[in-house]
Amino acid sequence: MIEKYFLEHPRSVDESYLEHAAFAGRFSFQLFCAAFAALVHAILPFMFEKTASRMVADLYARTHNRGEEPSSAQIAAE
Repeated sequence: MIEKYFLEHPRSVDESYLEHAAFAGRFSFQLFCAAFAALVHAILPFMFEKTASRMVADLYARTHNRGEEPSSAQIAAE
């Protein structure tokens, strides 16, 4: 039961529980920063014009293929 709830997902992205917790914690902090930039931009539109969208795009780029086997194109790019 514990393995299913606490270890199954981290292993699916090739991480230990603590590695996954650290990654998710950093990810969460960066999302808070993006949200803050978007809030400031909502009030002061001349500030942080592209900050939140850039941060979210960067986070997506780092996470959308986690846990998948690399394709031959990804391997060739490295």
